[in-house]
This record gives sequence, structure tokens and C-alpha cells, in this order.
Amino acid sequence: MPRPRVHDLDQVLDVAERLVVDVGPERLTVRRLSAESGVPNGAIYHAFGSLAALRGRMWLRAALEFLDLQTELIDEALGAAPAPGEAVNAVVAAADAPAALADRRPAAARMLMTVRREQLLGPDLPQELADSLLGLDRRLVSEVLCRLASALWGRRDGPSAEVITTCVVDLPTALLRRALSQVTADGTVQITDDVRARLATAVRAILDREQPGHR
Repeated sequence: MPRPRVHDLDQVLDVAERLVVDVGPERLTVRRLSAESGVPNGAIYHAFGSLAALRGRMWLRAALEFLDLQTELIDEALGAAPAPGEAVNAVVAAADAPAALADRRPAAARMLMTVRREQLLGPDLPQELADSLLGLDRRLVSEVLCRLASALWGRRDGPSAEVITTCVVDLPTALLRRALSQVTADGTVQITDDVRARLATAVRAILDREQPGHR
């Protein structure tokens, strides 16, 4: 008997990401994904179990890649014994992470920055994936928000984490979303140096203020 064909699941998820950002989350169906990827419907269901699970795997893969990249950029900026200047640079690097991801995997960056998670993930998400996403959220708080607040101010409280959230979540979303919504014919994203410089300037301006107040 011939051996069953083994399909590249990452390639399937790559196509799913592209469909989400090109035609919208509501139009991502197994039938359409099968047609675009060349993988039969049955093979997709066999690999992922359901469309809800596929969406969850797709989001989790991109979010994990982004968080790993962001953490790597923070590590590089902080060094072994961070001084205040390195801590500010680390926040700037963390804010620039969506642009850095767009250089590597534009569809993943576009999905994370232009599609709300709630548009893809609903109550039918398998519990295992829901738990993994919750763990990822906790990593974001501990390894990015609280770590950067601690490096800057020696604090890990709510007000300090909120300032970091403004710098590494709110500002990048506001300043990079337009560029991430526009793609070239070959699917790449062009985020200019000027846009990235404006983002860095905005982050530094916020951090140049007094320490966030205590509650």
C-alpha cells in the first residue's frame, strides 16, 4: 500500500494566517483553506480536529513567536547588568517588536496587530489551547511588562505595568497598524524607518516623565 501523504502543518497555518488578514477571519473556512493550501479537507480536520482548534493553533503559534522575539530583543538591550539607559532602550526594543516580526513573517505580524483575538477565538476553543493562551498572557505580564517596569523603576505594581503597556502595546498598535494593513504585491510589509523612529521617540517621551504614581 502507498504511504499516506504527510502534509506540512506549518504551511497550512501560514496559508490560514494569510487568509485571515487578506479576506477576514469570518471567511476562514476549512474548504477555503483546503483550496488555497492544496491539503484535503479530511487531512486538515485530522490534523487539527476542528476549525476552532486550527484558529487557536494559528494564533498561539504567532503570539508565541512574537513573545519569544520580544523577549529576545529585551535581553539584548538589557544585557547582564542593566543601567537606566539600557532599560529605556529595552522598552523601545520591545515596542519595535511588531515591526521586527513583520520583517520575518509579515502575515503573522499583520494578524496579531490588525485582528482582534476575539474575532478568531471563541467559546468553542479546546480547553488545552485556552490554557496555553492563558499561560502566554501570564508570560507577557511577567517577562515583558513587569520585567521592564522593574528594570526602570524597581517596581512591579499595576501603575508601572500600565505605563509599560502604553509603550509596548498601545503605541505600537496606533503607529504601526496603518503600515501593517498595507502590503506589497509579494506580501511583504513596508514599515519605514521614519515610522519606527516616531514610535521610539514617543516611547522615550513617556518614559522621560516622573515615575508612575502608586495606588
